[in-house]
Amino acid sequence: MKIVRLELFGFKSFVEKTIVSFDQPITAIVGSNGCGKSNIVDALYWVMGDMSPKHLRGTQMTDVIFSGSKDHAPLDMAEVTMVLELDPDSDPSLPVQFKDTTELQITRRYYRSGDSEYFINKTSCRLRDIQEFFLDTGCGAKSYSIIEQGAITRMVAQKPEERRRVIEDVAGVLKFKARKAETERKLDNSKANLRRIDDILKDLQKQLSTLKRQANKAEKYKVLMEELKELEICLASKEWLTRSGAKDNDLLLSTELLTKQEELRTKVKN
Repeated sequence: MKIVRLELFGFKSFVEKTIVSFDQPITAIVGSNGCGKSNIVDALYWVMGDMSPKHLRGTQMTDVIFSGSKDHAPLDMAEVTMVLELDPDSDPSLPVQFKDTTELQITRRYYRSGDSEYFINKTSCRLRDIQEFFLDTGCGAKSYSIIEQGAITRMVAQKPEERRRVIEDVAGVLKFKARKAETERKLDNSKANLRRIDDILKDLQKQLSTLKRQANKAEKYKVLMEELKELEICLASKEWLTRSGAKDNDLLLSTELLTKQEELRTKVKN
């Protein structure tokens, strides 16, 4: 796998679209101070998924966008495309989906609003897809296929633990370590979710006990209300019967009195 060309637009000092072709005879890129040699290295790191503004010699990610000059206005977007030539036969570490691909385009765009876009062969993808592609290939934003000025001195002066990481990177172990770390994160998240589910179950059990007590009280209340209703009906029936009986007695007595009154009147007349 080798770099065929690098296309830059709006990235740092490259205000206009610039194509850097890496032909076979090229061994170095030379130029005066401030012409943008280091920006090409930063573009390589950036398009391969580097997320550290400090590593890109900036303070924030918007620093990668052309900020303007006396002759050009600031741009709102930076874009870098790296074209790779793949050789599946000589590079067995390539992912399976790229085994039949001979040329690969990786594009990264960043807008001043903070939005990002990533493409592989002009198809939208995730940053993670690009980073995983470079794992175990010897390339990538954090690999040692690109060594900037002063990196050799730092490697020599590194602690054994840091030097071990360099060796693991070159040996292609980082891919498996990254997968292990991702699996451990997923396990931790699953454990946290299980603990949360246990807490929810405990809360639901407490609520269930409370609801059972309330349901029993409601059932008792319903039974008592039925009994009370029956008693009220019986009481009303008795009162109605009592009043109906008294009314009949009064009517009978009144009839008798009227009859006696008529008899007396008749006697008086006679």
